[in-house]
Amino acid sequence: MSVLPKTRAEMARLIDHTLLKPEAARAQIDRLCDECLQYSFAAACVNLTWVTHCTERLAGSRTDVAGVVGFPLGATSAEVKAFEAREAVRQGAREIDMVVNLGALLAGERDAVVRDIRAVVDATKGANANALIKVILETRALTDEQIALGCRCCVEAQADFVKTSTGFHPTGGATVEHVALLKKHAAPLRVKAAGGIRDLPTALAMIEAGAERLGMSAGVTVLEAMEK
Repeated sequence: MSVLPKTRAEMARLIDHTLLKPEAARAQIDRLCDECLQYSFAAACVNLTWVTHCTERLAGSRTDVAGVVGFPLGATSAEVKAFEAREAVRQGAREIDMVVNLGALLAGERDAVVRDIRAVVDATKGANANALIKVILETRALTDEQIALGCRCCVEAQADFVKTSTGFHPTGGATVEHVALLKKHAAPLRVKAAGGIRDLPTALAMIEAGAERLGMSAGVTVLEAMEK
């Protein structure tokens, strides 16, 4: 059982404050950054078009910028994903959330999945050795066996995190059961739960199941539900 955060400050350090809607405008991104500055979330997770802007707004703060790659489908080539990752890091991102080649994973094409992830890992670490790579598996679209395979591919490709969901797939977002599966099969990698986490009880359940990072747009709501 994971240790649950007891304070707002502890919880904030587990949250990627997220705004990935394609219609997000500068004013909304600025509000996201202001909330990151106020609460010291772990990361601001945004589309690549906003990485430079967020890096500038959050300079000197405790909040890193996370850029998404191959988002939300994961169906671009490994070379394109690698380019996106390299460019995001060049613009200041310290974390990359990439979407796996879902079709290859569903088909059991392990080598193709590993190559896809490894291309992003190499591009990211080549640009900044300390940057983190989180691989989104879209767990609600997978069987338990496919989740286990995805985890093994992430370990082999030397990612840093496995992540449940984009939050955009019609099958849905994170579940406690899937977080537990990722925790079981992806060790020693860390687990990020994302998609559909909108309140404090759900957030705590994900952490208890093994999540060490939460991706959500409701981070402020979750923090304000805590007593201190």
